[in-house]
Amino acid sequence: MSLAQWSLFVGALLVTMVLAGTLLGRLPLSSAMVYLALGWLLGPQGVDVLRPDPLAHAHLLERLAEGALLISLFAVGLRLGVPLSDRRWRLPLRLAFVSMATMVAMVTAVGVWMLALPLGAAVLLGAILAPTDPVLASGVPSDGGSHPDRLGFSLAAEGGLNDGAAFPFVMLGIGLLDLHDLGSGLVRWWSIDLLWATAGGVAIGGALGAATGRLVVHLRSRHQEAVGLDEFLGIGLVGMAYGVAQICLASGFLAVFAAGLALQRVRERPRPDTRPLDAAAGLEGHSYDTLATHSHHASATMRDSVQAFNEQLERLAELALVLVVGAMLAYAQPLPAAWWFVPLTLMVLRPLSALAATTGEGLIGSQQAMIGWFGIRGIGSVFYLLFALRSGVDGALADTLVSLTLWTVAASIVAHGLTAQPLMQRYLRTRRRAGARHDPDERPS
Repeated sequence: MSLAQWSLFVGALLVTMVLAGTLLGRLPLSSAMVYLALGWLLGPQGVDVLRPDPLAHAHLLERLAEGALLISLFAVGLRLGVPLSDRRWRLPLRLAFVSMATMVAMVTAVGVWMLALPLGAAVLLGAILAPTDPVLASGVPSDGGSHPDRLGFSLAAEGGLNDGAAFPFVMLGIGLLDLHDLGSGLVRWWSIDLLWATAGGVAIGGALGAATGRLVVHLRSRHQEAVGLDEFLGIGLVGMAYGVAQICLASGFLAVFAAGLALQRVRERPRPDTRPLDAAAGLEGHSYDTLATHSHHASATMRDSVQAFNEQLERLAELALVLVVGAMLAYAQPLPAAWWFVPLTLMVLRPLSALAATTGEGLIGSQQAMIGWFGIRGIGSVFYLLFALRSGVDGALADTLVSLTLWTVAASIVAHGLTAQPLMQRYLRTRRRAGARHDPDERPS
């Protein structure tokens, strides 16, 4: 297709999504399902204008997936307003680490015993498929604020955390395939890839997010400087957090997520003897410059502006990545094992891994079931697949990883897209009948 034809297609697609957005909201369909189908139609098995061969173009596709993942992780961090001291964080932390490690272990066992994969390849497959997706989970409510629904908050926070938490296991699998130095007795792996990558990523991102946010709020509220260009602020913070973390051998994904969390928590610094602007007037009664430089509103204005722009980027990233995934399905060989491996992963292994993390958390039955089901696989799995291919995985093993990963992601997009709306409606009805506006565990500690 020529540039003019691509321009026409992309423009028509974006306008159509706007016009059909309300209709899609009434149907048990997600936007990702539409993008996936369109991607398949554009790929080699359709009109053959999009050929994202994951083996031939691993480096370029990895960068595309990486950028989309960074945008989504920062956006999720900005949305999660629950205080870090609140015990509601305990569940997503257990899901992101306990559940993910359990998932890696179970997929590894299946890979070795049922797929006859080498241990390193089985660990790598488990690590690729362990992360859940914070973007494609949009059918599950993950509203912000300090008192969100526990289900939506836990799934969104899990998706934001475990994309970075999967990195050590990916490196372990690659190392066991002799494609990465694990060190004598795995010393380099557990000290650098596991402990430092995790702790360092969170520390670097949190420090940069907090420092940058506080500096901007100070300059705006005290000196009326650094006003505007909030779009640059968000993208710049993502770039700084990721870049510093990667240079320091820490997790760039956790750094970007932590930067979003930290920026969300930058507080106002009111001047003495001043009071907030009239709340009744809201944004309609005051200009952006007035709100951005007022000591009672500078932080909220900065955060809301950055978040609004980043959410638009997130939607465009979802469109681009899922279109590519749809076209990439043509390169996923229809392995016989995929017919049983994909449903096993989504319907058995995910609920079991979630059970390991949710036991003792005081969840009601519907919450337990929903968390077990909504382990949506997406951009993180695609990124780590491409990372493994670029790291030197090739041959029959590469074909197996491509097939099982892409078919799992595609099945997840379809299955979870079809079920998100009806299951959420049922869940909310159950909650209303139970008369529980909030769980006992949702109160701050």
